Amino acid sequence: MLTTTKLRVARPTDDLEAVAKFYREGLGFTELYRFADHDGFDGVMLGLPGAPYHLEFTRAHGHRAGRAPTEDNLLVFYLPEAAQWQAAVTRFKRAGYEPVPAFNPYWDRLGLTFEDPDGYRVVLQRDAWEL
Repeated sequence: MLTTTKLRVARPTDDLEAVAKFYREGLGFTELYRFADHDGFDGVMLGLPGAPYHLEFTRAHGHRAGRAPTEDNLLVFYLPEAAQWQAAVTRFKRAGYEPVPAFNPYWDRLGLTFEDPDGYRVVLQRDAWEL
């Protein structure tokens, strides 16, 4: 792997529109691409233009994806600046999403967790992550 490698996190959903809304309105992501009936799949890719990562959500015709297997399936976003973190929290709340208690209490110490319509969770961590 290289630092120039791009990352796509892909997962299925039963409610493509509700999940896309959560990440668009909650995280402020942009819809980068959408497809319909591509080999039996509909999908949407969300992220920030130019960022080295994006999320893809798909719905397979005739198949059920179900909910997250546990409450500890997380995407963690590190936002070290207080104003940046508060703006992200406010954006989620204005979109109608309220924080939920984290399964692992570690995430509640410096962050807030939000649950998407499928039960997968996003942590907004007010901290820097450095190695």
